[in-house]
Amino acid sequence: MAAKKKGKVGVIGLGIMGGSFARNLAKAGWRVVGYDVSAMRRREAQAAGIEIAASAADVAAKAPTVLTSLPKPQALMEVAREISATKLKGKLIVEMSTFTIADKEKARKAFAKAGHTMLDTPVSGTGSQARNGDLVFYASGNTALIKKLKPMFEAFGRTVYDVGEFGNGSKMKYVANLLVAINNVASAEAMVLGMKAGLPPQMIFDLVRAGAGNSRVFELRAPMMVKGNYDDVTMKIDVWDKDMQVIGEYAKKIKVPTPMFDASKPIYVKAMKSGLGAKDTAAVCAVLEKMAKLKRKKR
Repeated sequence: MAAKKKGKVGVIGLGIMGGSFARNLAKAGWRVVGYDVSAMRRREAQAAGIEIAASAADVAAKAPTVLTSLPKPQALMEVAREISATKLKGKLIVEMSTFTIADKEKARKAFAKAGHTMLDTPVSGTGSQARNGDLVFYASGNTALIKKLKPMFEAFGRTVYDVGEFGNGSKMKYVANLLVAINNVASAEAMVLGMKAGLPPQMIFDLVRAGAGNSRVFELRAPMMVKGNYDDVTMKIDVWDKDMQVIGEYAKKIKVPTPMFDASKPIYVKAMKSGLGAKDTAAVCAVLEKMAKLKRKKR
């Protein structure tokens, strides 16, 4: 009965982020219908109690509100064309990926032409935060609809902010992710400095966390750096590279210098060239360890 009262919501893209959105919404009592091009992702979601649709269009046919969490703008446009071709009316699309504003605007126009409304609502948080419902949403595009959707957002995140006109959500995400990019490499740099100096990795983490140099990124990523294990992926390095390109291009477009951000990028590139693209972004620590010729003591 609680699920029926809360309503039904669709999720297209059941990866690290979207899969967590769907599972947490279901746990909170929402009826969730989802779809992903990956059969493995569909099976994982179904095992968690998510109703699996036959396609993206089928999700839209079954739910009035549809969340999209997709890896590439091409995937978003494919979804927009597929849903638009169904002749369904009045769907609300909440686009939660990190793409250029131009790509989001292109999708918004395609949806609008078919009678649907799209919100630009990127997410601040890692995959582990998504699993724990510790997310912040930067919603933009329609104040009334954002207010109406607040209970839904709070079912799978910490809070939602209305940041104004369409596109402002993406702009705010670029600001947040610029800091994440820098802080992640800075965290790795600090860990490697401490370890090369002979300090135990766990001690470094505990004492940085207790002091002025701490950050949310350090708290989330340094535990992986302590273990030297980056398989529990919260954000893949090769997907993160896409985000960094989007941020860099936007900063260049509005003529903002980003020296710290620019300095961090070669470390991520080196990580991908080292075969770490499928690992968590915390794996930049492994890159810096190699550059520092650091050999960890066996425990």
